[in-house]
Amino acid sequence: MADKSRQGDPEAKFAKRLDPAKDELSKEQLQFIRNVELAQWKKKTEKLRGRNIATGLAIGAVVLGIYGYTFYSVSQEKIMDEVDEEARARAQKTGAK
Repeated sequence: MADKSRQGDPEAKFAKRLDPAKDELSKEQLQFIRNVELAQWKKKTEKLRGRNIATGLAIGAVVLGIYGYTFYSVSQEKIMDEVDEEARARAQKTGAK
């Protein structure tokens, strides 16, 4: 359990936030900060790359599904055949060609 006596102690040794622009840091400290930031950036980009691939595949699957369903439903459609049959029936009734 945490030591309750040190909770409010301002002299406790915890990591504090540094601003490289304001604080005077050595070259080694700046290089360490850059290395840590680079490692964090690489870790985040790996997660983002995986999410981007999954999102792209999902969107592609939806698009292909819609495309396939459209072709399937249009091939089942017989509206033009029905219109042609109606036109032939009217032509036969009126005697027109």
